[in-house]
Amino acid sequence: MIKDYIANSFHVDRDDLELDAFNKQGGLGKMWQLFEEEKDMIINELNESFVA
Repeated sequence: MIKDYIANSFHVDRDDLELDAFNKQGGLGKMWQLFEEEKDMIINELNESFVA
């Protein structure tokens, strides 16, 4: 889902994870639960990887 979002908008940030489509899957809270302190680093890496 995140890959498709980045492909269409060229970027994702923490606020985007609160959009309805992501929120239905757990949103930012789920990302925090899974990745804790690394979530911002992961978001940055996703942005760099999918746009390149």
